[in-house]
Amino acid sequence: MKRCIVPFFIAHRGCPHRCVFCDQLKISGSKNQFPAISEIIDTVIAYRKSSRFAAVEVAFFGGSFTALPVEEQEQLLLPLQPLIADGRVDSVRVSTRPDAVNALNAAYLKGMGVSTVELGVQSMSDEVLLLAGRGHNSQSVHEAVSFLKDAGITVGLQLMPGLPGDTPARSLDSLQTVLGMRPDFLRIYPTIVIAGTPLENLYNSGSFRPMTLAGAVDLCKVMLHRALRSGVPVIRIGVQPTAELQYPGVIIAGPFHPAFRQLVEGELCFDLLVKLTTTSVCGEGPLTINCSPFRVSDVVGQRKVNMHRLSSRYGITVAAVRGDEKLSPSELCIASGGVECTANIIRDLDYSREVITHV
Repeated sequence: MKRCIVPFFIAHRGCPHRCVFCDQLKISGSKNQFPAISEIIDTVIAYRKSSRFAAVEVAFFGGSFTALPVEEQEQLLLPLQPLIADGRVDSVRVSTRPDAVNALNAAYLKGMGVSTVELGVQSMSDEVLLLAGRGHNSQSVHEAVSFLKDAGITVGLQLMPGLPGDTPARSLDSLQTVLGMRPDFLRIYPTIVIAGTPLENLYNSGSFRPMTLAGAVDLCKVMLHRALRSGVPVIRIGVQPTAELQYPGVIIAGPFHPAFRQLVEGELCFDLLVKLTTTSVCGEGPLTINCSPFRVSDVVGQRKVNMHRLSSRYGITVAAVRGDEKLSPSELCIASGGVECTANIIRDLDYSREVITHV
């Protein structure tokens, strides 16, 4: 069911550690202040009136919700209880740290109408977690997921490939481990260097080298594909391109792009097109590519990069890219000389670690 998300940002609140990569105030644009009771209620009502969706979810993003004093958690959750009771709010979502979850507070959240908890996992490598200043280890993630699932709460996990000490192999190992926990969804945020963070100091000293944009796209392409094959949806790839984040001098280095996910999904489409045109009888003559209308821009690629690469690398001319409602978002069909060939991104692509060639 499509939901109207009513967001409130509580950046850094409750966080007991300063991770090397983190400046949530810049990333979210938040002023780091709790909303007043009247602001919470008025905002929910305004969103509900203007939304075309029937369901409304209140989301407290940023911070470590379960690490807040109980009085502050109640300050945010109690105003929602009448709205939950009369159906004006359908669900509540919070974010927190793995080591700030236990059976008691998981049950408390469930009782207060919280249906989804997102955990900032970042990595399942204890060495990477230590270098990032996370203050917890990978075992805390396993325990937190178990507590939340036992309480009947939907669990989302956030991964951050490219942290200090990380490698593509470690990122893929982290992914495989969290997929084994069967989360309800994932977010993947390639590491970028934000001004004023300890990571900026590491970068300036030469102690840390972030992934290139091409390397991050290569890695996230494989991560997304493996998540899709496992049946776990990835609801976001790449940090939200807020206005504050894009001010000059805020991003010092790293693989930031305002349409990062489209770059990743464009690579999946390109790889499937290469496989179709080089291993089937449909690769000769001008091609017509049919895909879900949702996929047309990904197939073409930003600035038509996929069309240019097919031409320059493989001598393939594409006559047209057309949307076809009968095709799923994971299917591509190429037609040439009256012959059609169809393939599926999830089923027909197969990536190994060696495919990640960029740094």
